Amino acid sequence: MPRVISLILGGGRGTRLYPLTKSRSKPAVPIGGKYRLIDIPISNCIHSDLNRIFVLTQFNSVSLHRHINNTYKFDTFGGGFVEILAAQQTMEHESWYQGTADAVRRNIPYFTEHPYDLVLILSGDQLYRMNFQEMIRTHLENKAAVTIAALPVAEQEATACGVMRISADGRVTDFEEKPKTPEKLERVRTDPDWLERMGVKAQGRPYLASMGIYLFNRALLVDLLRDSKATDFGHELLPKTIHQHRVQTHLFDGYWEDIGTVGAFHQANIDLTRENPPFDFVSEEGPVYTRPRFLQCSRIAGATVRDSLICDGCVIGRGTVIENSVIGVRATIGENVTIRDTYIMGIDLPEYETQLLENRRMGRPPFGIGANSVVERAIIDKNARIGRDVRIVNKPGLVDSEEHPSHVIRDGVVVIPKLTVVGDGTII
Repeated sequence: MPRVISLILGGGRGTRLYPLTKSRSKPAVPIGGKYRLIDIPISNCIHSDLNRIFVLTQFNSVSLHRHINNTYKFDTFGGGFVEILAAQQTMEHESWYQGTADAVRRNIPYFTEHPYDLVLILSGDQLYRMNFQEMIRTHLENKAAVTIAALPVAEQEATACGVMRISADGRVTDFEEKPKTPEKLERVRTDPDWLERMGVKAQGRPYLASMGIYLFNRALLVDLLRDSKATDFGHELLPKTIHQHRVQTHLFDGYWEDIGTVGAFHQANIDLTRENPPFDFVSEEGPVYTRPRFLQCSRIAGATVRDSLICDGCVIGRGTVIENSVIGVRATIGENVTIRDTYIMGIDLPEYETQLLENRRMGRPPFGIGANSVVERAIIDKNARIGRDVRIVNKPGLVDSEEHPSHVIRDGVVVIPKLTVVGDGTII
């Protein structure tokens, strides 16, 4: 078996997910009530028997570092690790990472100090389940220099992706970034019959989009990075590599969601509440791992809950109605509250009687959602304080708004940032 090192890229600013990334990096954003986005690629690696993992970080990385250090601990004698490689000034480089390729280039010494054969490069902000051993098999069987995971997509999605043109044997022959015109789309269109022969049902998806998952021969990757000033894999390095080396596609036809925008993030969480969700954090292929917490069972006092996920440690008041929503760990929800199509991330630390008395003295609501409030199509970030009789409903139907001290609207979703205080009777 080849020796593989995994690199998870987690250093971007995450501007499209703002304000969820106001105080944390994208991979540290909570998802599904109790997980973090970084748990997805790490768990996929562990279940693929790839237990040597570097996480490259840069912006707002404190909470990400804390989560990884508290979660992933391996057998002393097994050689496995999840190690943080934070951006740093060196004698050669004094600036921040300039892109994905530049981030990997700066860390060449760390993945060349041991004799690894292959380098698997992953994103830290995607929701999917994949066995990377199958991708490694595709790479070896085709004697590829680089293998790119490819997802069949329809035309509408293709215009927002990097799309590959392939030959009959699955080799990538060209790459088009976000093709818009009919001519460019036709040039990278894949024959649906070819997909069917590969065991993938086309179903109106004749384009192969890059998933941002790359497998490189290590020696080639080092040479490419050292001989080039390219800062990004998808836009610069890979399009040039296609014409000089064998770049292979690895077909993937499962659930995959790029958590790139607030709207996509909100929908991915709400989709988890379906009776048959498109993604399950626990499956026979292996669970998604996360930080273990020792919390009491949730207490629900006469509330009505439909098609929702309720995490550990929650307290939900009498008369409350919760529909199509995700309620994160330790969330506290008062009496007669209505919550629909909403992700409440929960609370990091509980408030005890002394803190509650101090809140009352200062006229500040406690953590959670106050009594008689209504919250619809929203994301309530961690440790937010929502008072009584508050209405968060986006009544004007705004798609995007300017940032307000208490909220921002993105993709039609109202986001209450972390630690925000929303006073009694506020209407948003």
